[in-house]
Amino acid sequence: MKENPKISVIVPMYKVEKYINRCMESIKNQTFTDFEVLMIDDGTPDKSAEIAEKFAEEDERFTLFHKTNGGLSDARNYGMKEATGDFLLFLDADDVLMPDAIESFYQGLLQNEDAAVALGMAEDFISEELDAKQAGELSKKE
Repeated sequence: MKENPKISVIVPMYKVEKYINRCMESIKNQTFTDFEVLMIDDGTPDKSAEIAEKFAEEDERFTLFHKTNGGLSDARNYGMKEATGDFLLFLDADDVLMPDAIESFYQGLLQNEDAAVALGMAEDFISEELDAKQAGELSKKE
């Protein structure tokens, strides 16, 4: 685990093997690099933890924790107890960050000394396969 990071990114994992690689890659490729990632395996029965372990092996900023299943809030609370950063960023394992997301988050906090919470913008995106399926369903309804 990275020593004294500015930001601790907490990512609970449960049945997210389809999404976790893309999520972790989006964190790994941030323009801001002074962070740690706490990947919380919440007793997932799929291969999410195996995928996350590769990130922990390749990058010292990524650490994988294992716990028995307790739900999303419990996993986040577990991450908060282990976090060493000055600020916390909660990310769902099926989320993808824009390359400058953490930097924007951090700069926003620095510019507003009294801020206790920083919020960002999210965009939904859907795979081309799903787009095509939905387009077909929409044309049937018209």
